[in-house]
Amino acid sequence: MRLTIVGTGYVGLVTGACLADTGNDVVGTDKDPEKIDALRQGECPIFEPGLAELLNTNVKTGRLRFTTDLAEAIRHGEVIFIAVGTPPLGDGSTDLTAVHAVADAIADHIEGPKIVAIKSTVPVGTGDAFEERINRRSKHRVCVVSNPEFLKEGTAIGDFLKPDRVVIGAEDPSAAAVIKELHEPFVRNQRPMFIMSRSAAEMTKYAANAYLSTRISFINQIASICDRLGINVNEVRSGMGSDARIGFHFLYPGAGYGGSCFPKDVQALVHIAQRAGVEADLLHSVHQVNQRQREVLFHKIVARFGESLTGVCFAIWGVAFKPKTDDIREAPAVVLIEKLLEAGATVRAHDPAALDNLRRQFGDRLTYHESNYEVLDGADALAIVTEWNEFRSPSFDEIERRLRHPILFDGRNLYSLEAMRTRRFEYYSIGRPAVNGAPSA
Repeated sequence: MRLTIVGTGYVGLVTGACLADTGNDVVGTDKDPEKIDALRQGECPIFEPGLAELLNTNVKTGRLRFTTDLAEAIRHGEVIFIAVGTPPLGDGSTDLTAVHAVADAIADHIEGPKIVAIKSTVPVGTGDAFEERINRRSKHRVCVVSNPEFLKEGTAIGDFLKPDRVVIGAEDPSAAAVIKELHEPFVRNQRPMFIMSRSAAEMTKYAANAYLSTRISFINQIASICDRLGINVNEVRSGMGSDARIGFHFLYPGAGYGGSCFPKDVQALVHIAQRAGVEADLLHSVHQVNQRQREVLFHKIVARFGESLTGVCFAIWGVAFKPKTDDIREAPAVVLIEKLLEAGATVRAHDPAALDNLRRQFGDRLTYHESNYEVLDGADALAIVTEWNEFRSPSFDEIERRLRHPILFDGRNLYSLEAMRTRRFEYYSIGRPAVNGAPSA
């Protein structure tokens, strides 16, 4: 099938590469000529395991092509997938400028009936407005389908190729059938495809992300209580998560969630609720808890070193908002670094993938290090903010040798308290008693 992907960001590239890999003729379009030139060479502009190989393979076969000519791309596709950005506005609502621009371009350039599948996360009612906007201006009929993505950065290729479920929201059964057919190769393991109303599909995306965010904020609030009472939150988590009604997914205490989805989508759903006349106090609290949690490591650092951090140097392990990505949008590490710098500290940062993005944001305000051990040299303490695998079993002897003082702030609870009590570290984690640095006999 001839497909067009409008937007070559994270969602657009994964969608285009995976659909091309099943034999479709895919054209991706973006207005950034440098990005398009790189993609034509099979170069991947983002860090996502497996994506570069998939892009390169399908570009070489000719099944995946890229262009800056939006009109050409629109004319190409029998189905046009919309994967443009929908960033938040100041009041938490969603900026649909890019979505509206695509609708106008489709109205101007289509030469026959089209199916448009919106993968961008958009408020309830956007599909209705999108379809009306095009059909009001064009003599050719367009059917708009909501086909939200549920990709996790770091595992996006696997998530697309073997999804938990596929959600298709459509008012036209024939349009829904076409989108269903495109996804058939990915659900051969009998995973469900749900066909529902367009507005229900739009709501499903927000509801899923808001619920996962709620679980994270919930366990982080429990961790804060445990911290004050001297209780180990991991013991509480074990007792909770073993209940089959609860489980352990997204029930990990830490330094808060970040990324381009959870913070934005929770706030957008609050705005949607308010417009509908519903008081979204629970969702508002989820966001507020997370905003506080992103500062938890800084408060632990201040409690240890004092409010003025002038002359104190901190090493940071992990700046991406999660492992296996280079994305630092809304990352807790960015919040920590900013607050450390404001308090007068110097910062040395290491991340396996995200240093270039961090450098673009902070410039020469800190130093950047490719080695997780080199970054420790001359630092007074280490703060771990992202749980990359390489941090899970480090050489503690090497850490102690390189740091000025064996002080470790663990924002992801990577190490057991029992193990840390056998070492000479001061160890501060989330929702667990501190270890004072005196090894047990």
